[in-house]
Formats: sequence, C-alpha cells, structure tokens
Amino acid sequence: MIWMAARERERASPRGLWPEVQSVIALGMSYAPAVDPLARAGEPMRGRISAYAQGADYHDVVKRALKALARWIVAEAGGDVKVFVDTAPVMEKPLAEAAGIGWQGKHTNLVSRADGSWLFLGAIYTTLDLAADAPGRDACGSCDACQRVCPTNAFPAPYQLDARRCVSYLTIEHAGPIPHDLRAGIGNRVYGCDDCLAVCPWNKFAASAATNRAFLPRAELTAPALADLLALDDAGFRAVFAGSPIKRIGRERMVRNVAIAAGNSGDARLAVPLRALLGDDSAVVREAADWALAQLLAPAASGDGADA
Repeated sequence: MIWMAARERERASPRGLWPEVQSVIALGMSYAPAVDPLARAGEPMRGRISAYAQGADYHDVVKRALKALARWIVAEAGGDVKVFVDTAPVMEKPLAEAAGIGWQGKHTNLVSRADGSWLFLGAIYTTLDLAADAPGRDACGSCDACQRVCPTNAFPAPYQLDARRCVSYLTIEHAGPIPHDLRAGIGNRVYGCDDCLAVCPWNKFAASAATNRAFLPRAELTAPALADLLALDDAGFRAVFAGSPIKRIGRERMVRNVAIAAGNSGDARLAVPLRALLGDDSAVVREAADWALAQLLAPAASGDGADA
C-alpha cells in the first residue's frame, strides 16, 4: 500500500488536501447485513464475499447521497464544497470519530453505538466555518473478540493492524501470489473478510438489515459456488460483478483467491476446474491453481499409499 505513504502530507490534515477547507462534515451510512457473515464459514465449497460488497458499489451510492447533501448546503449557506468517498487521501475514520459518529475500535474500524461496525464513511469538506460536534468516546472496554477471531493473526496489539496479514488486504489490495503461510487462514473467503466486524458486541444495536436497499445482497454474490467462480474468464467476471466494488480487483485476483479457497476446501471434485487453470494466461492464477491441486491431491495420494 505504497500509495498511503506517497500522499502522507495530504492525509495528515484536511488542509493538506485542500488548503481552503474550514470544516469537515463526516457521515456514515449503514450496511448492516441480515445474515451473520460467520455463518458461511461451514460451507467450504462456496466463497465468502464481504458483506459490504454483496450489493451495489458503495462508492456510487454514498457519493450520490453526499453530493445531494452538499448541493443543499451550498444552496442554504453558500461556501465551496468537496465530496470524498474512499477515493482520496482522507482519514475518514479519525474524522468520523472527531465528529462523534463513533470511535475507532480495537479492530481499527469505526464502531458506532447505533450501527455497530457496519458503516460506510464519507466526508464533505467545506469552506464554511461550522461548530464542531463532541468527539466519539472509546467504548471497547476489555473486549478483545475482534483480536481473537482474526484467522491470520493480523492484530499485533489492540488498535493496531498489520495489513500484510489481513485477509481483506490480501484478497483485495495485494497483487501477486499470496504468502503460503497465510493461505490456510483465508479459508473460503474470496473477497474481503468480516470476522473482526461480525463478532463486535456493539452490532446487537445495529439494524438487522441495511436500511438502504442498494446494499441488499445480490443472490449471485451471497455464497457463490467455487466451481462457478473458477470457470470465469474476463468477460464472465465483468458480467457477474458489474455494478459491484469487486469489479475493481479484476479477474486475475478474484480467480487467484478462489483457487486458494478451493485448495482449502478439502474437496477433490474441484481438481477438475483447477487443472483447467494450469494453462491460464496469468502466472498468478497458474501458481494458485497448482498450489490448490497439491493441497487437494496430496492427502489422497498419501492415503492411497497407506492403503497399499
């Protein structure tokens, strides 16, 4: 994630990005899932997709709402505005905490008393000088559920995340092969990970389902069969994930992730679609498929030898 360091000055302060800004309006939008994301852990032949990515692309939905609010602010009070949703060097979580929406929990994500851990964040920068709200206050207490549930031990300490071990980073941001020692921990997750969010006790106060219908899960993205995902070519990938934030990672990373999930499945039936990927144009996909086949077939070979 070199881009974070490359724009450190802009990220350090809102004025580093826009010198004229006087106030930041931080906002959150709930995407609380109706089904516990951890429930899919026991379905190794199906891929787990992070709850936030099962509906419409949040970049478009949240930005549309922020632009409508920004237009109203300008019409009512004047000033200039800029709208940001996860596409610029904006520290959304500290800003949201400063605005009183919640606090950064031990999993480093924002936690809200009203919405738990399920929030998309956005910000409106304005030249208006607005009164500040009271900041959020940490209410994690002694709870360490998010630390204990992480499948790859990505939290070296509370409030600290080692992105190099985080499943969300590895399956979304990371290009190239995923380190072998972390592959078992990925399980059947093919895009992102919700585990540290899902176990947060504050979620009991969140709505039982996303209040914005745009975030309701699409049927084909709730628990897709690994065999179907392994068969995706570029055109098929674009068709399945049209309108989804998943489309941004491209077919290579998705099929790489699915191959690793297949290797973790323990089901040798997936060897057939995996073998078809050994001649894939992508070296990353070929390597993941080769690794997965070794995971699925080596135990069988060992068992055959024991029976002989």
